[in-house]
Amino acid sequence: MAGNLVKKIAETPAVALEKALEETHWVAGKLQKNESVKKATRYFETLGPGLVTGAADDDPSGIATYSQTGAQYGYQLLWLSIVTFPLMSIVQEMCARIALQTGRGLAANIRLHFPRWVLYTCTTLLFVANILNLGADLGAMAEATKLIAPQLNVSFLVVLFTVISLLVQIFVPYKQYSKYLKLLVIALFAYVLSAFSIKLNWMEVLEKTLIPSLVFTKDQIILICGILGTTISPYLFFWQTATEIEEEIVQGKTTIKMRSNIEDAHISEMRTDVWTGMFVSNLIMFFIIVATAATLHANGIYEITSAADAARALKPFAGDLTYVLFTLGIVGTGLLAVPILAGSASYAIAESFKWKEGLYRKLKDAPSFYGIIIIAMLIGLMINFIGMDPIKALIYSAVLNGIVAPVILALIVLISSSKKIMANRANHPVVTLIGWFITAVMTVAGIFAIGSFFI
Repeated sequence: MAGNLVKKIAETPAVALEKALEETHWVAGKLQKNESVKKATRYFETLGPGLVTGAADDDPSGIATYSQTGAQYGYQLLWLSIVTFPLMSIVQEMCARIALQTGRGLAANIRLHFPRWVLYTCTTLLFVANILNLGADLGAMAEATKLIAPQLNVSFLVVLFTVISLLVQIFVPYKQYSKYLKLLVIALFAYVLSAFSIKLNWMEVLEKTLIPSLVFTKDQIILICGILGTTISPYLFFWQTATEIEEEIVQGKTTIKMRSNIEDAHISEMRTDVWTGMFVSNLIMFFIIVATAATLHANGIYEITSAADAARALKPFAGDLTYVLFTLGIVGTGLLAVPILAGSASYAIAESFKWKEGLYRKLKDAPSFYGIIIIAMLIGLMINFIGMDPIKALIYSAVLNGIVAPVILALIVLISSSKKIMANRANHPVVTLIGWFITAVMTVAGIFAIGSFFI
């Protein structure tokens, strides 16, 4: 009995040590998990204008373009989702840096450093292009909603979406409104889920993504130009700079002096935000092409005229789940993009004429700014009732963007590379060179877009 007692006493420290080690490992694992959660939370909190801008690029019109790409050429042009990612990111980073360093939006900077006629021409073309795009998006959202709720009237839905967008823009304070836009980004991942709900040949997908393939036909070149015009679009430039300013004002930096000469840490956070947003944008483009290539192209359907057409055509081949996800994605991205199309036009015009602007202001404090938003939304609404073909509206919008995008890109490169304007935040020479390359590419794309209109 005494021997057993001695043995038990001898074993006790070892058992206690083992338990202590187990508890230590458990606590360490818990702390590590908590630290990972904290890092993820901090990362998400740094996301804002860049994420929303990138997501807004995948509007219903963009979805239609990417769906047509997958339907007509299968996986062949998947590599474009890789190519456009750095191009978009560099342009939007320049825009954001201009806003943070100067404390002003893009239109305000153009007004200060270039002839007024350049500014007025760009903002006028931007306004008209945005309205046409906005009208087409409202129609696409209504058509998509009718696919899953056929008892609803399309005209009623167009009016409903217009009213919802206007009410949110005018009466929801920017701090809450920006959170609403971030949440709507989740809608884009419907396209990721829709692609994974289809049986795919991932080796072929990977091959077409990494190895560029191109057939120099008129149709394919025009489609590629359309993709470039959809991904690198003028309304994104103005929205990016304007909302960077909005974020600063919400944080209490209400004067240009307080906003300018930003700290290195803020620039680093901005770059994380912008590159994340552009990555999300191109990721969604990738999965839309994959989904439509694996279903529509594989089954001999090569022509898609709208996002709703793509969803409708998917159903027999991909099933109800993919059909519903694709359709909901159209509505969600429309709710995100339509206010941004109207808002970016209003920011540009308000800055051009030195009007009080900003979604952080109340309607009574910035009537002209909100007046432009209301006018843009109402004209977009009317487009759906005057018999204009939404496809033609998009073609006209593409032509106008083809004219104005290279000009605005040139102005962005000139401003962001100027030591006089940007001081120590001016472009690195390599970034300037890439910026001029993107401008040249968009000039060629614009010429083809305009040329296709007359062919």
